[in-house]
Amino acid sequence: MSTVSAAAARRRSRSKVTDEAPDHEQLLAAVEAAATVADHSSMRPWRLIELRGDDRLVIGRSLAAASGAEGRDAEKLEQKSLRAPLVLAVVSSPSPSRKVPEWEQESVASGVAHLLSLVLDDLGWGVMWRTGVFTRAAEVQAAHGLTGDEKLLGWLYIGGRDPRRDDDKPRKRVDASRHLSALPRD
Repeated sequence: MSTVSAAAARRRSRSKVTDEAPDHEQLLAAVEAAATVADHSSMRPWRLIELRGDDRLVIGRSLAAASGAEGRDAEKLEQKSLRAPLVLAVVSSPSPSRKVPEWEQESVASGVAHLLSLVLDDLGWGVMWRTGVFTRAAEVQAAHGLTGDEKLLGWLYIGGRDPRRDDDKPRKRVDASRHLSALPRD
């Protein structure tokens, strides 16, 4: 199995991480690697927002505002945003184009996020992509400073791998034959 195939087979979503995280320079190197994703016309229709420390609270507060949560429920949402020492907001940032439709540009942003999660996992970090029903709510978009046609695709929660967790548990295998077909013929 090639190195890329092996890394993909090993990748896990890690919901529990330690307080360690890649520093800014390590993160830049990982983003540079992930930026090699297929990108029609090299538009780079994406950006990432690095959230550390109390900046992470913007997530929980904006989700609470979007959901109408108050009191203890709002506090729970705030605490969820602190589950990892580094959170990256993944933003689709499309540009007008006659050649590349918006949906394709959003796919590029999604591809960068997925490839970044694979790169970080391969480097030994724990990563989980989190989303939710309020990801694209106006309150959440505004709290992240999104402009124009930008859309939040979710957040990558990143931290150290917890050595007490069973990281080597086999993943459920996908029956690829159920998802791969030939073009129907008349």
